[in-house]
Amino acid sequence: MNSIAAVLALLCLTGIASAHAEEIQQAGRGLAATCTGCHGPAGASSGPIPPINGMEVQRMMTLLHEFRDGTREATIMHQLAKGYSDDQMRMLAHWFAAQVP
Repeated sequence: MNSIAAVLALLCLTGIASAHAEEIQQAGRGLAATCTGCHGPAGASSGPIPPINGMEVQRMMTLLHEFRDGTREATIMHQLAKGYSDDQMRMLAHWFAAQVP
């Protein structure tokens, strides 16, 4: 009986985790809409602005923090990054990481 309860609990948690992951993806997608003007649809820029689709989460987090802190040179990104919380940056990073280049 305990193993059945454990399996049911795991299934419930997996469902919750899955719903939470979907929530994060949707929020990231909404935030990412502001990025498409420069980085292209889903971050797939083909122009002089670098593509960010498929970028590793940690790499994007590092870049966003560097822009926000002013340690990475930029034309506009340092101003934009200041408007994002760490949680919003994380949502953006996860959303763009999931976009296949």
